[in-house]
This record gives sequence, C-alpha cells and structure tokens, in this order.
Amino acid sequence: MEKFYPHLQNILFTLFCLVTLTQLFYYGWFFRRLAFFRPPVKVKNQQHPVSVIICARDEAAKLATNLPGSLVQNYPSTHEVIVVNHNSQDDTRYLLDEFKKTFKGLHIVNLTQEAIGIPGKKYPLSMGIKEAVHEILLLTDADCVPASEYWIQKMQDGYDEKTEIVLGYGAYNKKPGFLNKLIRFETFHAALQYLSFALAGVPYMGVGRNLSYKKDLFLRNKGFSSINHIPGGDDDLFINMVATAQNTRIVIDPDAFTLSEPKKNFSDWMRQKARHYTTGKYYKAKNRFLLTLYAVTHFFFYPLFIASLFLFDWKIVLLIFLTRFTIQALIYYKAMEKLHEKDLFPWWWLLDIWMILYYIIFLPSTWKKPRPNWQ
Repeated sequence: MEKFYPHLQNILFTLFCLVTLTQLFYYGWFFRRLAFFRPPVKVKNQQHPVSVIICARDEAAKLATNLPGSLVQNYPSTHEVIVVNHNSQDDTRYLLDEFKKTFKGLHIVNLTQEAIGIPGKKYPLSMGIKEAVHEILLLTDADCVPASEYWIQKMQDGYDEKTEIVLGYGAYNKKPGFLNKLIRFETFHAALQYLSFALAGVPYMGVGRNLSYKKDLFLRNKGFSSINHIPGGDDDLFINMVATAQNTRIVIDPDAFTLSEPKKNFSDWMRQKARHYTTGKYYKAKNRFLLTLYAVTHFFFYPLFIASLFLFDWKIVLLIFLTRFTIQALIYYKAMEKLHEKDLFPWWWLLDIWMILYYIIFLPSTWKKPRPNWQ
C-alpha cells in the first residue's frame, strides 16, 4: 500500500491538472466569446415582416397575462401574432376571441384534434408555421412575456443576408428565495453554453421561449419530419439539425429578452428540467462530445481538487485552483452582466459547486424515455 501511495498522489494530481486545463479551454475558447461579446456594426438596418408564433394548450390564465406583451409591440413594419390553440379544454378559445376584437393583427389557429404519432408541440407549431404569412418566424411560449415593447424589433435586427437563425435569451423573473437563484443560474449556465458555442461557430441548440428562424429553412428541411417521433426537440433538436456557423447569429440586447415565471417548488422544476434533457442524446456526435467533456470535467473538478489538496503539495494545488477560479469569476461576471443576471454573481461560487449535485440528479434523464406531453 505504501508503494502505491506515491503513484496515487501523482495520478490524482495529473487528473486534476488535466481537468483544470480542459475547463480553462472551455472558458478561454468558448465562454469568453459571450462574456466579451459586442454585436457587429450593421451597415444598414432593415425592418423585416415578422410572424410571431405562440402555441398554447389549456393556458388561458397565462395568455391573459402574457399575450398583450406580444400584441402591443412597437414595430412599425408588417407583423402578425399567431396563437395556435391546441385542443384546449379551458377558456383559451373565448379569451382569444376577446383579444381578437381589440388586436386585428392577432391570428388564431384552433386545432381540435391530436396528431397521431406526433407527440409534443411539433404538430401545433408546424400548423402555426404553415399559417404564417411572413418569412421571418419569431417563437415564444404562452408563459413568456417580452421584456420590452422592442422585442420584435431587436430580434429581427439580428438578420443579415446570410442569417437564417437568431438565438435569443429566455430569462426567468427574479423572485426571493434560493430556488429562484438555482433556476436562474441553471438558465444562465445553459445560455452561456449555447450562445458561446454559436459565437464560436458550433451552434447546437436554441430555446423555444425566444427563438427565430426563417420559414424557408423550416420548409427546406421538411420541418420536424425526422424528429416527429420524439416528444421534445421542437427547439433544440431542430436547431441542432439545421444550424451552421454561417447561418446562425445571437441577439442579447436586454430589450430582446423574454421573461417567464419560474417554478415555485423543487419537484416541479426537476420534472421540467428532466423533460428537457431527454433530447440531448439525439444531438450531433460532435455536440454531444463537447457538452459531455465539459460536464464531466466540471463534475470532477472539485472532488479532484480536494483529493489533491490533501495528497499533493497544497501550495501548487491551490495555485492551480485559484487560476481557474479567477478566470471563471471574470467570465461569469461579464457574461452575467450581458444577460442581466449580475445579482447572481455573489453566489456564483456556491452555485458552481451545486452543479455537482445537479449533474447527479439529472444524469438519468439523458437516457430515460421522454413523456409525450409538451407542457
């Protein structure tokens, strides 16, 4: 055992160094791009016609609160708001009819049947896209409200001649309590990844709470036909299939955010996140590798740090830890500033450690069969 002890020290320390270097690679190559992002200066600004699409199922209360935010947008160019009422059994239909009396730009699509073999939101969303008059589609959910009256303006401004996809940020409202911080940090952490990867030319997903793409892109790729059998993925899997370094841009102007109400208890949030993670196994191999490598090294960083601290020269180990800590703190601060989540910064170190438990909780979701519902 005594002969093996020095080898164990060296093995653990070497692993700690490799994990740290890998983490620094992600922060230096990917995440710094969002932290220090500056939108390109456009030679000319255009106002494209836009079709906003919202799918709803038994969400009358949420529509009553949030839909006006999409209907009163300050956007002088041609636009419409399509609400797809997917077989709702509550007062959604009557509520939409009342809205229609005031807002002529509201287009209501009432679906009264299910699509056999197409679980999730893909069928109603496909019907909404089919009904869309304009080429640029802007998607959000019934439980989301634009952060400003310039949401349409800012999101469509992300398009240029080559752009077919614009990724936005879907934030959660700030509330008291630590659960709210967990939810918002996880949302920030996910956005740090998919927005940074897009800036690095490796786009892999978007979020349906705030996502835009061209109708021609959807039709050219035969919509969701190749993923219709999967309950989720109407946002992330579709983007994973069609996004490229050339056709994808991001918009992180605060006026272009959407806001949602976070879950009020941990179990509801766990169910929501577990459903989201069931689609990751269908990503392209390159995306799966990059995301898995980041998560694995993130997970093992702190255990290896503690082990190395006791088994190796603590001064060297602490220096390596502080190098990663300092770089990570800088990137988090700047990225949180960009996404208006700066109030989370004093907690970032604790929330980063919490991610170890987060990975343990949600790892089984990556191989579980997803549920067919989309709410």
